[in-house]
Amino acid sequence: MGQKVNPIGIRLGIVRGWDSNWYGGDDFGQKLVEDDKIRKYLNARLHKAGIAKIYIERTLKLVTVTINTARPGLIIGKMGAEVDKLKEELKKITNKDVQINISEIKRPELDAVLVSQTIASQIEGRMFYRRAIKTAIMSTMRAGAEGIKVSISGRIGGAEMARTEHYKEGRTPLHTLRADIDYNQAEAHTTYGRIGIKVWICRGLIYGKRDLFQANTEAGKGKGTNRRERGAFSRERGERTGERKRNNK
Repeated sequence: MGQKVNPIGIRLGIVRGWDSNWYGGDDFGQKLVEDDKIRKYLNARLHKAGIAKIYIERTLKLVTVTINTARPGLIIGKMGAEVDKLKEELKKITNKDVQINISEIKRPELDAVLVSQTIASQIEGRMFYRRAIKTAIMSTMRAGAEGIKVSISGRIGGAEMARTEHYKEGRTPLHTLRADIDYNQAEAHTTYGRIGIKVWICRGLIYGKRDLFQANTEAGKGKGTNRRERGAFSRERGERTGERKRNNK
């Protein structure tokens, strides 16, 4: 089952939350269409800002839009001028007051949206596809991911017949629901056709809440498990043993 469905959709309510949080009521369909318009508009207007996720929350008179981006400076602008422009533009779409929050992504190599968009843009820039994919895999594994899988399909390299190739490193357990799997699909528009790129990134296992998982991993680092601490402990134990033998003599 994990191989067939979207890895994000199957984990909703288990280790992932929804990108839109509001009560629908009678005008549920209208709000859903409005959310789609907001996301399409922001992705088109800020396509160079490295947007990964757009979260939307609603109250009766306020729409809160949280943008996760790798380049917050491009969205904020000088003295916050660009944010004020965005607010006015989104007010015309929603006819409500809009609040915009901007969250910076510290490690863009671990985000499937940014990784797939990077590979697609490099292929559009005529970089050899295999080099672009392997560079992305190396940077993602170096950033601390447990595994990454990339699938590319279409007329790869300008071939006459379309084909699909897979590249994988580490582990990406799609059937394990507690695994934090990030997934995205992007498209590269080339002169010889459209090429699809799918990226799966495994960022570890989540036990319970995400903050508890991070706290446990950080707590596990301070138990004297590295080589330097083990060496210091063994030297100290050797000195105690030697001192005990001298006292016995």
